[in-house]
Amino acid sequence: MTAKNAYDFAFRSIDGGDLPVSRFKGNALLVVNVASQCGLTPQYSGLEALWTARKNDGLVVLGVPANDFGAQEPGSEAEITTFCETRYGVDFPMTAKEHVIGPDAHPLYKWVAEELGEAAAPKWNFHKYLFGRDGTIAGTFGSRTPPDAPELTSAIDVALKS
Repeated sequence: MTAKNAYDFAFRSIDGGDLPVSRFKGNALLVVNVASQCGLTPQYSGLEALWTARKNDGLVVLGVPANDFGAQEPGSEAEITTFCETRYGVDFPMTAKEHVIGPDAHPLYKWVAEELGEAAAPKWNFHKYLFGRDGTIAGTFGSRTPPDAPELTSAIDVALKS
């Protein structure tokens, strides 16, 4: 099967259950590879604020813990959950730890790189992929783009209207 959109993929939830992306069908989806020991880790606050402010509009923020950059996510899923909840009050959905680059990258990340080219692959933690309500790629945003950046929030507005 060839993927047509983000809803064709599935993750494992950080708590071990199945997490098909199709669960979020009809919503705009912001997928972010996250890490707990990165200089950009404070973006968790902005992601949580974005989730809180826009989830009723149809935005889902999905965190994907990854240890691919600087070994900055070495913990277990339980440790990641505890850190995110106690330090940043995170309650948006999170996947189990995944690879986001290289031959072992999660299939969604491989698909985006195939669709948009290797330049769209994450270069560091907190890289953001935005998908429209139909699951198509609506934008990519580098790690240094904060969750409240005008270019990201404008793209989210457009994705929510589509």
